[in-house]
Amino acid sequence: MGEGKTKKPLKREFSAGGVVFKRVKVLWLIIKPTGTDRWQLPKGKIDAGESSEKTAVREVEEEGGIRAKVIQKIGSEQFFFFFEGNRILKTVLFYLMEYISGNPKNHDKEVSESIFLDFDEALDKLTFKNEKEILKKAKELFERPKQESLV
Repeated sequence: MGEGKTKKPLKREFSAGGVVFKRVKVLWLIIKPTGTDRWQLPKGKIDAGESSEKTAVREVEEEGGIRAKVIQKIGSEQFFFFFEGNRILKTVLFYLMEYISGNPKNHDKEVSESIFLDFDEALDKLTFKNEKEILKKAKELFERPKQESLV
């Protein structure tokens, strides 16, 4: 059994590693349409055959210069405006969306500026009260703990 072979002593080896996380500051995208002093959330008309979610993704890319994915519906706002002598009641659906890629400087010509700001700065800069409320709801949804499925 031993036949001249000697057992080598057991060597021990230890390693160490880390679980790394990085805190990323949450920023919110707002836009300033060309020819205005208004700051607002990106939005636009739903094209025929297009879902409201697809419209939101498209408008954020066109007006905001970035690609984003829909996380969940936030809510809607309604307001009246006049266009070519007609009084129009507009309903806008808003979605909480997560940044994927892109640069806000790459917006289309309908927008003069597109920027990411922290919550307080974005809330302060937004022109319309209804959009301020939508931003507050978005922040609440973002900060709400995710519920695990009970099934």
